[in-house]
Amino acid sequence: MEYRIEDLARTAGVAVDTVRFYQGRGLLPPPRREGRVTWYGDVHLERLQRIRALQQRGFTLAVIRRFLEGELEPSDEALVAAVTTSVAPDDETLSLDDLAARSGIPTAVLSALEQAQILVPVGASATGARQFRASDVTALSAGMRLLEAGIPLQDLLSLASDHARNVSITARRAVELFDHHVRERLQGEGSGLDVSARMMQLFDEMLDASAFLVEHNFRRALMRAAREHVEGDIADAATTTG
Repeated sequence: MEYRIEDLARTAGVAVDTVRFYQGRGLLPPPRREGRVTWYGDVHLERLQRIRALQQRGFTLAVIRRFLEGELEPSDEALVAAVTTSVAPDDETLSLDDLAARSGIPTAVLSALEQAQILVPVGASATGARQFRASDVTALSAGMRLLEAGIPLQDLLSLASDHARNVSITARRAVELFDHHVRERLQGEGSGLDVSARMMQLFDEMLDASAFLVEHNFRRALMRAAREHVEGDIADAATTTG
């Protein structure tokens, strides 16, 4: 069946401008032209319905494009939804001022953490105010204990930035390994809900295992660095005394 753009928009339940917008972004294939008249078919209707369904799951147009172009499989939807949702359903969000009140940390300090990309907003409210995870309060409290111990803020920010940068590199590598060795393998073995569920299970396991390994290895590396620092100081003292 063929449609004029107005009929297509009405059947799909979207505005005519929305159809034109998607077409301009390359999310819809070109219509058939007959002189000055453009005709759309069932493939366009199905594509619009698919876009709407993916948007309702909270996916961005960039992610939707990857689904439409076949770079992401339908079995990826649950995993993509899990990793692209900014805030978990049970994780409250707070404005910067509310976060300051909840954590007891001055807004100026939080702003400095945000500028250093250590404190990252997860979205904005209806009024445009940046929103942060309420769960960040626990991490901020840990940072405050270091400040109270006497570590200068700028030094702490520098340390945190270095750590975040290195962790980000490791995390990206871990995701690439999961994508190649787990996701692609599972999708090569089959498709559908079973693959999607198995992929989610393994991704959750990777998160838990990675979090444990990062904490375990950092704690061990920290203790080793402290021991070497102490042993170095002792050796320096012995040399000076000698």
